[in-house]
Amino acid sequence: MRRPRIVLLLGMGFVVVPALISAAEGQAPKYGGILVTAPLSAPPSLSPHEEATIATLAIAAPCFNNLVTFDPLKSREALDTIVGDLAERWSWQDGGRTLTFSLRKGVKWHDGRPFTSRDVKYTFDMVREAPEATNRLRLNPRQDWWANIEAIETPDAQTAVFRLKRPQPSLLMMLASDLSPVYPAHVPVKEFRTKCIGTGPFRLKEYRPGDMVLLEKNPDYFVSGRPYLNGIKFIMIQERSTQIAALQAGQIDLSPPGWSRVNAEQAKQSAPKLVFIDTSSNVSDNVLVNFKRGPFTDLRVRRAVNLALDRKAYVQGPRQGGAVVGGAMLARPQGVWGLPAEELASLPGTGDPVKQREEAKKLLNEAGFGPGNPLKVTVSTRAVATYTDVASWMVDQLKQVGIQATLEQVESALWFSKMTRRDYQVALNLTGAGVDDPDANFYQNYKCGSPRNYSDYCSEEIDRLIDEQSQMLDPTRRLQLVNEIDRKLQLDGARPILGWSTRYIVAWPFIKNLVPHQSLHSNNRMQEVWLDK
Repeated sequence: MRRPRIVLLLGMGFVVVPALISAAEGQAPKYGGILVTAPLSAPPSLSPHEEATIATLAIAAPCFNNLVTFDPLKSREALDTIVGDLAERWSWQDGGRTLTFSLRKGVKWHDGRPFTSRDVKYTFDMVREAPEATNRLRLNPRQDWWANIEAIETPDAQTAVFRLKRPQPSLLMMLASDLSPVYPAHVPVKEFRTKCIGTGPFRLKEYRPGDMVLLEKNPDYFVSGRPYLNGIKFIMIQERSTQIAALQAGQIDLSPPGWSRVNAEQAKQSAPKLVFIDTSSNVSDNVLVNFKRGPFTDLRVRRAVNLALDRKAYVQGPRQGGAVVGGAMLARPQGVWGLPAEELASLPGTGDPVKQREEAKKLLNEAGFGPGNPLKVTVSTRAVATYTDVASWMVDQLKQVGIQATLEQVESALWFSKMTRRDYQVALNLTGAGVDDPDANFYQNYKCGSPRNYSDYCSEEIDRLIDEQSQMLDPTRRLQLVNEIDRKLQLDGARPILGWSTRYIVAWPFIKNLVPHQSLHSNNRMQEVWLDK
């Protein structure tokens, strides 16, 4: 896994420092202060289980807890870095088909009600859409994460038992993601679209949609001595140039997601003391091609689009060197499960761009398109700079093989519902895998019928192989099968991956214990962060 690098922005160059943003040895954490930052965009809601965007998660994660979580002070995310959260202990029984959690006592929701196993059953019955669920989500992007859960039992207030249809060791990985918080059973789920009632280190003080979110310290938090901060303030700033100016001026303390290396370099121009981290994001830039909407029902057209997109030009162009070419799984060495480098070099879009464009034109001609009858498409994308940068490049690439492409920018509040309805021809999307595990990625993005399988790609063979790798206990054998699945997905053009983007974080050095994790969707709770002011 790629470990985060930290550099001080001094003068016109970068100085590598062999540590994260941490306190000097022996320096005691300080209490107080409000951390000010900005989200990727205005969140469509404050309900993590109903959203697929970091804009919601970064704001809501500090309000909630999970059953288990990844150690906040370790950047690597794996089974051996999982620690207890609302669960103090857990154990496997019945050959890996039963997972029992022993829950903490004395935990309170922000409204003072006690946390019990009833809340655990309520949450995961809801997200797996069990027949006995007492509430339904408006959108359920990760429903397939939980498809292997057969039943959840609560023999007492401090015990929750997950009965599985088959063994699934990686269930704990998905439970540890910030995307898997526990909701209170006594609060209607619709209220979480504008409220944030959790057990977490921070609670909602003020929410002005489209403008600002202010979280305050939870005085009843069950982790002794946490949080250090008095609060977190999120200011909605849409334009990146305005974000950069706000950071330089000290109006925000920490950059929002979606910055490039060039943005980081721009920020340093009048603020040389800023600290710069580049690390893994576990977010791919990918192309959605609607398998059920002509002319993309034709394999030749889908393959032509894939060949037209030069991956080397993508890395050096819109991503400005801040990405790596990869397949369906996070590329090595950032990830564990990615295809070997020699195989990546043979994927569509990675060869000679001149030859690939000629092959793409030939395929389009065979499908009935050419200079006299050009293929006309609309490339849809989210109206956020980190999306439109790549989508604009994509439009130009398609034009080079004779495809007349126009760009459609969709507001964030409408983007994911539009994709869920499959209301598009071709789209440029950014997809966070949640955690670097095949189950987290394959089930939500490639399984037949998954809400987040936006392309509607469907293969019974792939579905069978996904289930097969999920229950493997031998990591070496599992890796071999995961790579086999990845190869098949690339040949099928299931969801053409342009690459995996680098995450750039720029912050003032008074922020301490800010430890970026392998995935953008983990360690957003901020309970260990403190300000050296």
